[in-house]
Amino acid sequence: MTLDSRLGRTEANRMHNAGHPREQRELTRLDRAESLRLLASVPVGRLIFTVNALPTVRPMNFALVDELIVLRTAADTTVARKINDMIVAFEADELDATACTGWSVTVTRRASVVTEDDRAARFRAVQLTPWAPGARDQFVTISTEQICHDRSSSADSF
Repeated sequence: MTLDSRLGRTEANRMHNAGHPREQRELTRLDRAESLRLLASVPVGRLIFTVNALPTVRPMNFALVDELIVLRTAADTTVARKINDMIVAFEADELDATACTGWSVTVTRRASVVTEDDRAARFRAVQLTPWAPGARDQFVTISTEQICHDRSSSADSF
């Protein structure tokens, strides 16, 4: 039995490449338009906020609407109760661990629970189906005004 078959090909690749920087790898800054395009291309990101002064991370499906990150949750969730008017971070990415390529977009801004009926009705019309069971009719928005964005790529991957 080979190491590859015992560990699985991905784990064997990771162990083989550990400590060996890939040649011709680049880390590039993305412009705002590309960052928003990439953000809109994935259905799930991570909401980072604090609860009792401790960091909390929640995977959340989301939609990008008029450059706002829109989350759909229930009014009685920790997210809805804790993040209104708080500074939060939201991160989405697409990574290829084998090729050591990918991108990451992080937004840091104040979250707002949507309380206006007309805005909530508008967001209900967006294709944003919650993964969690039960009624999820509370919307939260995060402005993308402050956005950080990087892409790691090898010269032959694009």
